[in-house]
Amino acid sequence: MAAPSRKTDVFQAIADPTRRQLLSMLGEREMPVTVISGHFPMSRTAVSKHLRILADAGLVKERKIGRETRYRLEPEPLLELKRWLAYYERYWDNKLLALQRFVEGDETDGTIALVAPEEDGTRTAE
Repeated sequence: MAAPSRKTDVFQAIADPTRRQLLSMLGEREMPVTVISGHFPMSRTAVSKHLRILADAGLVKERKIGRETRYRLEPEPLLELKRWLAYYERYWDNKLLALQRFVEGDETDGTIALVAPEEDGTRTAE
């Protein structure tokens, strides 16, 4: 199944430290923008812009309760990041294992096949 179309790329959305801090806060519990903005040395409008970018990337959901807008973490798009990072974790594990075997004098190359993440989130064997 293809990933839903998003206005903002997940990687771009988490590039900003303020937005990463927002995700951490919202991972603990749902919060209204008035409470969220109290944790930052910026205007509520600036915080709302950061929340909009996160929402456009699918990382937060908002819901209205009367006049109040509440935000919560939507963790599923973070799986894209996890898959991407896992590929490079395997890559470096493989390189370090090969170096260890070389240093210890092991004659085998010690390589492990890497599987690249696909755009749709599936993986193919190499």
